[in-house]
Amino acid sequence: MARSSTAAADSQVANGTAVREDAKALVMAAIGMLVENGKAEWSRTATGEIELRLVSGEVFVLGEASVTRVV
Repeated sequence: MARSSTAAADSQVANGTAVREDAKALVMAAIGMLVENGKAEWSRTATGEIELRLVSGEVFVLGEASVTRVV
């Protein structure tokens, strides 16, 4: 069985990073639409995190690579 080259492995890592960045951009765009439509508000906390508050009461902290529900 042939082994993958280092270049192929590097390409897969780069493609994975691109996919994550594309997914993050899509999520942020969707959240932006919630805010534009009056269904949510977002703000930066004193610690620099982005907090998202939905009008239904849920609160989320948007991290660099994750979204955490607070309430």
